[in-house]
Amino acid sequence: MKVRVLVQRAIFSARDSRFCVRLFPARASLKSNPFENLGLRTDTIFRVADVSDIEDGFALKRRRDKARKVGKKRVPVPTSEHTIPPPPAKHILGSFMLANPTSKRAVSDYVETQARGERVLHTEKIKSEYLFGRDYDCWDVHTNKDRYWVITSPTNLYSQRYFPSLDFTLSFHVGFSARVMERSRGAPDDAQRARLTPVWRRWEQAAETLDMAEEAEDFQAVGMKCRECLIQLVRSLAKTEMVPPGEDAPQHSNFISWSELIANAVAGGSSAERVRGHLKATAKSSWDLARWLTHASSAARNDAVFVLDATHTVLAAFGHAVIRHESGSPERCPNCGSYKLDVGFNPELPRPYVSECEECGWQTP
Repeated sequence: MKVRVLVQRAIFSARDSRFCVRLFPARASLKSNPFENLGLRTDTIFRVADVSDIEDGFALKRRRDKARKVGKKRVPVPTSEHTIPPPPAKHILGSFMLANPTSKRAVSDYVETQARGERVLHTEKIKSEYLFGRDYDCWDVHTNKDRYWVITSPTNLYSQRYFPSLDFTLSFHVGFSARVMERSRGAPDDAQRARLTPVWRRWEQAAETLDMAEEAEDFQAVGMKCRECLIQLVRSLAKTEMVPPGEDAPQHSNFISWSELIANAVAGGSSAERVRGHLKATAKSSWDLARWLTHASSAARNDAVFVLDATHTVLAAFGHAVIRHESGSPERCPNCGSYKLDVGFNPELPRPYVSECEECGWQTP
């Protein structure tokens, strides 16, 4: 007689510490008991069914419950007063800053000119350092594709992907600028270079001659070129109205006489007496030095360096005085009172001189 028993038992599963219901269907023959040698009764012989589906169901339920709890988890409301807000969008950072709009606009325009195809989203001045007689302004500029350090005087930009440290970038910029300026010796600023182009070109030729000089004759050639440079200076600045009424105009190559007339014209008045005296004294001293070096048979390199530097001093002094006189630029900005006025010269404009305040952006009409 065949017996079919379907037993339902509740057993404790040690694996997940839960009670699970398992089905044990069994089919066995009383006449042929394969477990007879084990001493088991026929009604206790069962074949355990495959319960993997049931176990997978419990595991799936646990995962669903866990996911449901995580999905319903709320972000706790901060109660502290020191909560750090999320970073704002870059394009609105400018509205929360107190910055110079003129300089900021100039830096943004520079970046968009140099980094083609990129649009500036945020510009912020980080710091400014005064090194070797120059102000170096450091800017942090964000674009839609990259982020840059922009350092001025002279202006250059550096990608922060390759220059992450501002201090290192500034050190690199100062050293690089020093090497560039050493190679481009000459006029102290763009206005003088534009106003006295032929004069400074002759001085640069004298400097190149000094770099290649080896013998006394080469150093004498430096003196000759410096003398020609001084003559070119008075030829570029001399005007007939500088000659007092009733006097004859000096010859074009008479440097001493013309330098005195030019000094009287560009630094006139009692308030500029010291400046006028300085221009005349340095002009005569440099001229005498250049003439001496030209005929010095035992000239050395140090002599040529001294004469070249003295000539540079005269050119820079007269250039500064002439630009100040011709431009008519005020000493202070009439809008904000700042002394940071930049004077530019462009001979192609109807009014070649343009003054601009670096603080508020005021310009001469």
